[in-house]
Amino acid sequence: MSRLPFELFLALRYLRPKRTFVSIITLISVIGVMLGVAVLIIVISVMSGFDKETRDRLLGFTAHMRVTRGGRISNYEEVMRIVGSNVNVKGVAPYVFGQVLMETQPAFGNQLVAAPMVRGIEPQYETRVSNLSTNIVGGSMDLEGSGLLVGSGLAHDLNLEIGDRVAVYSPSYLNEIRRRLEERKKNRDIDELPLPDDYAVRGIFDVGYNEYNANVIVTSLENAQVLYGLGSSVHGVFILLHDPFKVEEVARQLRASLGQGYEFKLWTDEHSVLLNAILVEKNVMFYLLFFITIVAAFGIMNSLITFVVQKTREIGLLKALGATRVQILSLFLGEGFIVGIIGVLSGFGLGMLGVHYRNEFLDFLRRTTKFELFPAQIYNFTQLPALIDLSDITIICGSALLICLIAGLVPAWTASRLQPVEALRHE
Repeated sequence: MSRLPFELFLALRYLRPKRTFVSIITLISVIGVMLGVAVLIIVISVMSGFDKETRDRLLGFTAHMRVTRGGRISNYEEVMRIVGSNVNVKGVAPYVFGQVLMETQPAFGNQLVAAPMVRGIEPQYETRVSNLSTNIVGGSMDLEGSGLLVGSGLAHDLNLEIGDRVAVYSPSYLNEIRRRLEERKKNRDIDELPLPDDYAVRGIFDVGYNEYNANVIVTSLENAQVLYGLGSSVHGVFILLHDPFKVEEVARQLRASLGQGYEFKLWTDEHSVLLNAILVEKNVMFYLLFFITIVAAFGIMNSLITFVVQKTREIGLLKALGATRVQILSLFLGEGFIVGIIGVLSGFGLGMLGVHYRNEFLDFLRRTTKFELFPAQIYNFTQLPALIDLSDITIICGSALLICLIAGLVPAWTASRLQPVEALRHE
């Protein structure tokens, strides 16, 4: 005698492979659930990985928080001391950041012009808040004198190499030119105009995000202060936290420590559009792909309805022998549950296998089709990122199993309501 409850025993017996149309429908239903779960796990894991990698690259260059005060901070060393004393703060660094006009000075050919953002840094502090020093792909991080670092995208667009010289036109320089031209109009004796600041390209960086690589140059804090006429002041202070998700809590603490007049710009606000777009895409993909599982659930419902029709007399016999409605209901719900379990477990295994070998699969498609499915120049990733989140996996597998149970509820309820006499008379 089997030690299994007779409902589960019969459910397993009915699901034994047979050469019938119902068995084919059941197999298709299992495959549908498997594919739905597998595709969901792969896509959601890739989207989670893309979200994490994008966030890490964004925050790797811009830190988690910026402190400003009316456009400039004169006592920035005192601000850095107060901010650095907070236990949640990992690193602090001053910065100057603004737009300039840059003109190349090639030995041959035409000059090229761009309007990048210049970032003035103090190297000894910058290593505490950004990954700039570890992402130099050409030259070195030498900002002594008129040294300049250029993003890889900008260097490519302007045909810049290590050792090339560029002219940088700052807002203060343009204002001075305007003032002197106005004086010249008044017939004053001004024959000479100041020359723009001349810089040498000492290094090329690639921080993994095209927006920064194509639009940012880096120089020393002292040079940037001269470009913007700040004297000994800076535009603000970068702050790196141990936990970036505590940024709002730390901002409240620092407001109390620094007092009135300081403004805090958080990474959750500055990059909210991009990160929210990735989150929306992830949610939309989940809802769209979940319909695969729902379609498979209809297959489960169809097979169970066919089972009920085929086994009507057996159901009547079971009820005549004393089986209750709950037991009959459990019998057919058990069938849907078993199909769901098999589909979910096989889908989980297939999905984890797909996530593990995702890049090998992309390489295979690239070699066979000669088509780049994930262009690095667009997505800034040489390999497809992925992050397996336990909560996402639980939601996917749990919801798929729940759908399978719901699909079996209608035929199971129908079977449990059959009258024994009518069922036994069924032809």
